[in-house]
Amino acid sequence: MEESILILDFGSQYTQLIARKIRELNVYCEIHPFNKIPKLGAHFKGVVLSGSPFSVRDENSPVPDLSEIRRKIPLLGICYGAQFLAQVAGGEVLPSKTREYGRANLKYVDQQDDLFKGISIDTQVWMSHGDTIANIPDNYCITASTEDVKVGGFRIDGEKTYGIQFHPEVYHTVEGIDVLKNFVVDICGAQQNWTPDSFVETTIEALKKELGDDNVVLGLSGGVDSSVAGVLLHRAIGKNLTCIFIDNGLLRKNEFESVMDSYDGLGLNVIGVRAGDEFLNQLKGISEPELKRKAIGHTFIEVFDRESDKLDSIKWLAQGTIYPDVIESVSVNGPSATIKSHHNVGGLPDDMNLKLVEPLKLLFKDEVRRVGRALDIPGRILNRHPFPGPGLGIRILGDITAEKVFMLQEVDDIFINGLKEYELYDKVWQSAAILLPIQSVGVMGDERTYENVVALRSVGSTDGMTADWSHLPYEFLGKISNEIINKVKGINRVVYDISSKPPATIEWE
Repeated sequence: MEESILILDFGSQYTQLIARKIRELNVYCEIHPFNKIPKLGAHFKGVVLSGSPFSVRDENSPVPDLSEIRRKIPLLGICYGAQFLAQVAGGEVLPSKTREYGRANLKYVDQQDDLFKGISIDTQVWMSHGDTIANIPDNYCITASTEDVKVGGFRIDGEKTYGIQFHPEVYHTVEGIDVLKNFVVDICGAQQNWTPDSFVETTIEALKKELGDDNVVLGLSGGVDSSVAGVLLHRAIGKNLTCIFIDNGLLRKNEFESVMDSYDGLGLNVIGVRAGDEFLNQLKGISEPELKRKAIGHTFIEVFDRESDKLDSIKWLAQGTIYPDVIESVSVNGPSATIKSHHNVGGLPDDMNLKLVEPLKLLFKDEVRRVGRALDIPGRILNRHPFPGPGLGIRILGDITAEKVFMLQEVDDIFINGLKEYELYDKVWQSAAILLPIQSVGVMGDERTYENVVALRSVGSTDGMTADWSHLPYEFLGKISNEIINKVKGINRVVYDISSKPPATIEWE
């Protein structure tokens, strides 16, 4: 099995960032809930305890059973994890007297300590906790301090167990990746050999063994995840893979044709299905976002099932599921509260007879792109902005009609092509046009108009979990606004969304 670092999740918003940072070191890692610790085989080289929204002083705070971990393999506690290690051994954790959230600097660093080898004195770190370790047991040694936090870091004598009260995984901890490397590579001894090329090689071999000569069907969306999944499967089983690409009538302008052309050069066997009228009929009169998603998801499954039934001897359904989806399904508190249904298909039928294969379920989004490059997938596919499964259906606020879809397709086309023309497309994470359910007064020529408002949205992000609005040049926004109003009949006002996530989401619905 692949050498791995085990991350125990206590519900922190930063847990996935810990995993992504460790994987940047080309070391594989897995996230598991603190109360579902897997059996520790020799492939686990070390364990990380994450932060948590809980306080260790809470009556219902998470309490992991570390009896099979402590003193057996290296252990690093981060924030809550460090406070738990201190308290469980008789130390004292108290509410912080001063606000310990945000940037701080390490005024003391034990540079002889293995965890802090090469770490600079006064280096910037990121604090995010309401409690602090006030006293530590006698066999605990302080290894780092800030001006306000005496026990910024510690190690336990006689074992490879460490704790830090700052977050090394976040961008604002300047030398955080070095701290993690000291733990993962030097202390745990993990080999840095988990690369896109090695993933491709091992995954193709595993797929060949798992699927044999069976036939597989995959639903393509034109996006990065399903495209990379399709090429991986094609490399493994060739003609035994059939892909289905469904036009739900809510795609971008000319997207069906351009996506089919893109796949033509990859050697994939793709069946294109025009089903726009069917989707629009099911959406007639529906305005509520969740009901729209459910209608689109239900119709997709019906169309996909119908097309799949035309194929011979299909035994497997392939999906482009990625690791954040897997983590979410087994999170500490179960699936989190529904902010919105997943952008992809809303669910699989209970009576599905096909077995499921998910070749990307170990990867984060940025890793999927790196694997795609290792597979020589063209940049026009890999560099595409994320696009939701329900498509323009959730970018038209209110009810959906063919006229509204056409109008938004034209607006979106002007916006996206403008970003490419100004060489801005690859500098932002995602861009969208949203048709608002309001009208406003305008003047065109000598006539008064009362027409629709469209909002433009462009954000920067690395994983979609958080996002900042993009500071696009005023000159660009002015040009795009004029072009939209002049060329798209029915639009007389353009606004730009300057909300970040959180508190807003990237999509409006």
